[in-house]
Amino acid sequence: MNVTRVVSIGDLVSAGVLQVGDGYRTKRAEHGHPGYRIIRVADVMDDVVRLNGPDFVSDEYATAIGGKAGQTGDVLLTTKGTVGRAAILPEIDERVVYSPQLCYFRVLEDEAITPRFLRYWFSSTEFWGQAVDRMNNTDMAAYINLADIRSLKLTLPEVSEQRAVTEVLGALDDKIAANSRLIAKVGEVLEATFALLCGQPDGMIPFSDIATITKGVSYRSADLCDSSTALVTLKSFDRNGGYSLRGLKEYSGPFKPAQQIAPGELVVAQTDLTQAAEVVGRAVRVPRASGYERLVASLDLAIVRPSQDSPVEFLLGVMLQGRFRAHCRSRTSGTTVLHLASDAIPSFQAPLVSQDIQENYAAVARPMLQLRDSLEYEMDSLASTRDALLPQLISGMLRVKDAEKVLEVAGV
Repeated sequence: MNVTRVVSIGDLVSAGVLQVGDGYRTKRAEHGHPGYRIIRVADVMDDVVRLNGPDFVSDEYATAIGGKAGQTGDVLLTTKGTVGRAAILPEIDERVVYSPQLCYFRVLEDEAITPRFLRYWFSSTEFWGQAVDRMNNTDMAAYINLADIRSLKLTLPEVSEQRAVTEVLGALDDKIAANSRLIAKVGEVLEATFALLCGQPDGMIPFSDIATITKGVSYRSADLCDSSTALVTLKSFDRNGGYSLRGLKEYSGPFKPAQQIAPGELVVAQTDLTQAAEVVGRAVRVPRASGYERLVASLDLAIVRPSQDSPVEFLLGVMLQGRFRAHCRSRTSGTTVLHLASDAIPSFQAPLVSQDIQENYAAVARPMLQLRDSLEYEMDSLASTRDALLPQLISGMLRVKDAEKVLEVAGV
């Protein structure tokens, strides 16, 4: 029989099971290299920690940083702005330090709680039911402080049950991660193929000579209700370069025929909510969406269509090049939200190549894009399965053996 107990994060800290802290409050004068790379909120996505931030705390301040230096296995939680993204710091070959908008949880006794169970708990309804109440106690940006974090209570099963639960959920996450890596590889092959076939153009022409750009629809929150129509939004852009089916929002408002997206058409992000510019200027191909009669682009997106005989795959190949993204980044403005200039996409200088070369590239790209569609559909299905199982497993309402049967049906 599995035994559970309800404890607070503070209880686990007092018992020496867990160390909890926020990041190091660095001053600009402390920046320097070599040193500790600063990991900020924008670097932490769910189950992903990015190590490409430009700022470092100089080695001179190693003593001041102390225990706030990152350690392999730390569970990270974003606590300001976008609250609640969680990840585990993997084994890395450089030194890092966390920003103050992150909280780290360092397991000191893994026979009481495992890091992976704690990470999954931060996605559970038990966590969110408490966190939402605490982070709404401010009129400023969403924020949850260290004292409130210590007061959070969690239902903690025996460690053997924790490991069984994380093994089930981890199998789904591992398959999702494998698909994500394969999608990224497909993107790399598409870029390399384009460079090989189209890398010696006869000249350059404005992108507007071969494509039309249509802005998405401006909508009201009241229009986001049950509907057979869905908006393709910024959340439809996976930060690894793919398309996310989970970014769709049901929409009942008006739209123009040109703002409707047909399967296989292209959209480009015109807005970015982060100063890291991870999404703005990124192009994706929109696949068929089961469950909806039609898809419509939101105002944050532009629909890109061929204006002549260029295959749509060729236009995507042009926009997948790093040069296109760099051009778009250089044409953004804004302090908290980045906006793409209206002339950014049409003014880009695209390679001028023959129709035969364009068709050759399209013939190679088409099956790869179809493969990526199938991988994205599978990822969406796996993520939905994980999200359905997670609260039931964490709460003990679903037995691990029953969850394993679900995985067998899902082919995991």
